[in-house]
Amino acid sequence: MNKTELIEAVAASADIPKAAAGRALDATIEAISGALAKGDQVVLVGFGTFSVKSRAARTGRNPQTGAPIQIAAAKVPGFKAGKGLKDAVN
Repeated sequence: MNKTELIEAVAASADIPKAAAGRALDATIEAISGALAKGDQVVLVGFGTFSVKSRAARTGRNPQTGAPIQIAAAKVPGFKAGKGLKDAVN
Protein backbone atom coordinates (compact mmCIF):
# COMPACT_ATOMS: atom_id res chain seq x y z
CA MET A 1 0.00 0.00 0.00
CA ASN A 2 1.40 3.38 -0.95
CA LYS A 3 0.51 6.82 0.42
CA THR A 4 -2.28 7.42 -2.11
CA GLU A 5 -3.91 4.09 -1.33
CA LEU A 6 -3.59 4.79 2.41
CA ILE A 7 -5.31 8.17 1.97
CA GLU A 8 -8.13 6.50 0.02
CA ALA A 9 -8.55 3.85 2.74
CA VAL A 10 -8.63 6.46 5.52
CA ALA A 11 -11.12 8.59 3.58
CA ALA A 12 -13.42 5.62 3.02
CA SER A 13 -13.14 4.38 6.61
CA ALA A 14 -13.70 7.77 8.23
CA ASP A 15 -16.25 8.92 5.63
CA ILE A 16 -14.32 12.13 4.89
CA PRO A 17 -13.09 13.63 1.61
CA LYS A 18 -9.75 12.43 0.25
CA ALA A 19 -8.30 15.94 0.56
CA ALA A 20 -9.08 16.04 4.28
CA ALA A 21 -7.66 12.54 4.77
CA GLY A 22 -4.49 13.59 2.93
CA ARG A 23 -4.07 16.66 5.14
CA ALA A 24 -4.66 14.54 8.25
CA LEU A 25 -2.07 11.98 7.18
CA ASP A 26 0.47 14.70 6.34
CA ALA A 27 -0.15 16.35 9.73
CA THR A 28 0.30 13.01 11.51
CA ILE A 29 3.59 12.30 9.75
CA GLU A 30 4.79 15.84 10.44
CA ALA A 31 3.90 15.58 14.13
CA ILE A 32 5.71 12.23 14.50
CA SER A 33 8.76 13.55 12.62
CA GLY A 34 8.84 16.70 14.75
CA ALA A 35 8.65 14.75 18.00
CA LEU A 36 11.45 12.42 16.89
CA ALA A 37 13.60 15.40 15.82
CA LYS A 38 13.30 16.73 19.39
CA GLY A 39 14.32 13.31 20.76
CA ASP A 40 10.87 12.39 22.07
CA GLN A 41 9.06 9.08 21.73
CA VAL A 42 5.67 8.72 20.08
CA VAL A 43 3.60 5.93 21.63
CA LEU A 44 0.41 4.80 19.89
CA VAL A 45 -1.10 2.25 22.27
CA GLY A 46 -1.95 -0.96 20.44
CA PHE A 47 -0.01 0.09 17.34
CA GLY A 48 3.58 0.73 18.35
CA THR A 49 6.29 3.12 19.50
CA PHE A 50 8.38 5.42 17.35
CA SER A 51 11.70 6.38 18.93
CA VAL A 52 15.19 7.67 18.14
CA LYS A 53 18.02 5.18 18.45
CA SER A 54 21.75 5.88 18.47
CA ARG A 55 23.96 3.96 16.09
CA ALA A 56 27.60 3.80 17.15
CA ALA A 57 30.49 4.74 14.90
CA ARG A 58 31.97 1.74 13.13
CA THR A 59 34.44 0.67 10.49
CA GLY A 60 33.04 -0.38 7.13
CA ARG A 61 34.48 -1.33 3.76
CA ASN A 62 34.31 0.47 0.45
CA PRO A 63 32.72 -2.16 -1.82
CA GLN A 64 34.64 -0.94 -4.90
CA THR A 65 38.14 -0.87 -3.43
CA GLY A 66 37.83 -2.97 -0.29
CA ALA A 67 39.51 -0.18 1.68
CA PRO A 68 38.33 0.30 5.26
CA ILE A 69 36.34 3.48 5.93
CA GLN A 70 35.01 5.09 9.09
CA ILE A 71 31.23 5.36 9.33
CA ALA A 72 30.18 8.14 11.70
CA ALA A 73 27.79 7.69 14.60
CA ALA A 74 24.20 8.58 13.76
CA LYS A 75 20.74 8.91 15.22
CA VAL A 76 18.20 6.78 13.38
CA PRO A 77 14.42 6.48 13.72
CA GLY A 78 13.13 3.20 15.08
CA PHE A 79 9.76 1.52 15.39
CA LYS A 80 8.68 -1.23 17.74
CA ALA A 81 5.34 -2.84 16.96
CA GLY A 82 2.79 -3.01 19.76
CA LYS A 83 0.81 -6.05 20.82
CA GLY A 84 -2.30 -5.04 18.87
CA LEU A 85 -0.35 -4.72 15.61
CA LYS A 86 1.49 -7.97 16.21
CA ASP A 87 -1.77 -9.79 16.88
CA ALA A 88 -3.38 -8.29 13.75
CA VAL A 89 -0.52 -9.53 11.60
CA ASN A 90 -0.46 -13.03 13.06
